[in-house]
Amino acid sequence: MSRKRLLLPAVLAAVLTMTTLSAADRAAQADELVTHHEFQANCSVTTHRPDDPIVYPGLPGASHMHTFLGNDSTNAGSTNDSLKAGATNCKTPDDKSAYWFPTLYNGDAVVAPSGPQVIYYKSGILAYQQVRSFPAGLRFVVGDQAATREQFQRAPGAVEGWECGDSFHNWDFPAWCPPGSQLNIRYQAPSCWNGRDLDSVDHKSHMAYPDRATLVCPPSHPVAVPMLEFKMAFPVSGDMSRVRLSSGRGYSWHYDFMNAWDGPTLQALVSHCVNGGLQCDPRGFDQYKPNRGAALGPDYRLPR
Repeated sequence: MSRKRLLLPAVLAAVLTMTTLSAADRAAQADELVTHHEFQANCSVTTHRPDDPIVYPGLPGASHMHTFLGNDSTNAGSTNDSLKAGATNCKTPDDKSAYWFPTLYNGDAVVAPSGPQVIYYKSGILAYQQVRSFPAGLRFVVGDQAATREQFQRAPGAVEGWECGDSFHNWDFPAWCPPGSQLNIRYQAPSCWNGRDLDSVDHKSHMAYPDRATLVCPPSHPVAVPMLEFKMAFPVSGDMSRVRLSSGRGYSWHYDFMNAWDGPTLQALVSHCVNGGLQCDPRGFDQYKPNRGAALGPDYRLPR
């Protein structure tokens, strides 16, 4: 996904101003220029199970098939405590969170994302300095497996739909993808919390999206938390006529999250990268602003 995004007017003005300055001044302003406020969690697939510990807790086999990332203990009976006791393949070892989504198939064959997948933790609001860490035990579902194509297209979390090669903004699977390319999906989660509930009856209403025009959290959900953005890449190409999700067509895409981060580690990444206006890797390091340092040590843990 190499296409360049449009610069905000304020950012564009700052870039133009920098062209008239000395090399030293340009370097200083480049360090102060905020174009991102994010860090990554890089986690790989652990397993595929017909389980959903949020929607069908304690009921193994009650769900359609899901593909799980990160915590390798995740199953229908998972709780915050069991996740904390489990192991993870996430790059940051103190991220014991559970991430999952409907399994992708090509005919009857499972298509699993290969290697570490990118889960962005971003600011969903304009005042990125106000974003707070997730509370311990927060969980939610993003998207709607029963959505129509139009509902998926108009959903606040539908960033760019399904992509492959030079084909973008597909609200269902493309009919064909260039051989050797990958099928990608990016979808953003709500980032405003009601400040009270760790879950809700529908597993969604305790969370809300910021106002699209102002990028401010609504009064009903005043607490800004990190905005998750799943960026999944599936190694499937060519004829896509038999590609489907376990939940249905491409517009049934959704995903689930159970927060089981070590609290101080998550707070360090949020403070340094999101509140600090950086574009960080899983260690909390911005390669474009190396003088700002990293939030975590070489072992991807908080310095002890």
